[in-house]
Amino acid sequence: MDWLNLTLFDLASYLIDANQRIFILYLITSALIASVIYAFSQRKPGLVHFLLNRKIWLHASSVADYKIWIINKFIRVILVTPLLFSSIPIAIWVNELISTFQGPAGLPQTATLTQAFGFTLILFLLDDFSRFLLHWLMHKIPLLWAFHQVHHSAEVLTPFSVYRIHPVESALYALRMVLVQGLSIGIGTALFAINLTMLDILGANLFIFGFNILGANLRHSHVWFVWPSWLQHWLICPAQHQMHHGRQVKYYDCNFGTCLSIWDKLFFSFKLAPKVKPYRLEFGLAKTPSQSAHKLTNLYFLPIKYAWLSLVSFLKKRLNIHFK
Repeated sequence: MDWLNLTLFDLASYLIDANQRIFILYLITSALIASVIYAFSQRKPGLVHFLLNRKIWLHASSVADYKIWIINKFIRVILVTPLLFSSIPIAIWVNELISTFQGPAGLPQTATLTQAFGFTLILFLLDDFSRFLLHWLMHKIPLLWAFHQVHHSAEVLTPFSVYRIHPVESALYALRMVLVQGLSIGIGTALFAINLTMLDILGANLFIFGFNILGANLRHSHVWFVWPSWLQHWLICPAQHQMHHGRQVKYYDCNFGTCLSIWDKLFFSFKLAPKVKPYRLEFGLAKTPSQSAHKLTNLYFLPIKYAWLSLVSFLKKRLNIHFK
C-alpha cells in the first residue's frame, strides 16, 4: 500500500509544485485576473458565483475531469513511468554528434549566467515546439485523434481540464519530455558547459513560470481573458486556447500552441481572439452533447476502439490489407 499512499501524496503535491498547472500561486493569480475581469464586466449575481459557479465546477464534464486526473495518476505510476527510458543516452549521443563537427570545445565546468540563460531558453523552445507538434499531430492523424478527443470532449472548462487526457496521450507527452530533456542537455553540454544550470523560479523553468503566472489557468475556464492583438501574435492567450476548444467548425484546427504563437503561424493555424467572447462559442466535440460522453468507461475504452478502427481503415486503404 506504500505506492497508494505515495500517489495520494503526489496528488496533493500538485498544489505546491510550480511545474504543475494547478500550483497554488498560478491558481491565485488566475483568480485575481478573473476578479479584475469581473469587476469591469458588470456581471451578476456576485464575484464568488462568477468564480465558483456550481453549474461549471459540478458539471458532469468537470466531475469526469477530477476522476480522470486521479485515475491517470495511478495508471502513470503503475504502467507509464516504468516504460520510460532515461534521457541521458540521448544527451550523450547529441553531445557526441555536435562534438564531431566542432571538435573538443574545452568548455568550463560551470556555466556562466549567460550560458545558463541560453540553456534555459533552448529547453523552453524545444519544450514548447514539441508540445505544439505533438498536439498538431494528434489533430491531424486519426489514430492519435482517437485518444486526444477525450480532452476535447470537455463541455465546460476548469483548470483541471488540462488533466483530462487519455493514458495513451499522457504516455506520448511523457515520452516527448524525455526526448526534449535529452536533446536540451546534449546541446547545452556541447555548447555551454559541462555542468549546466537551468534558471528557474521555485523549480520551474523561468519562461514557463512567467507564462503560467500570467493567468495560464484561464485557458481552461469560462473566463474570457484576451490579450492585445500585437501580443497575441507572439504569445497564445487564454482566449485563443478557448477558441481551440470550440465545438463549431470555424474553430477547428486553430491555435495549437501552448506558449508561443510562432509555431501556429508557421503551420498556418494561427487565429486571433476577439475582444469580446463569441456569443455562440461552445466547448466539446461536434456531435450532440450527452451524459454518456463523460462516462469513464467510454472515455477510457472507446478511444481504443476508435484507434483500432482507424488503423484498420488505414491498412485497407494504403496497404490493401483486409481483415475478416
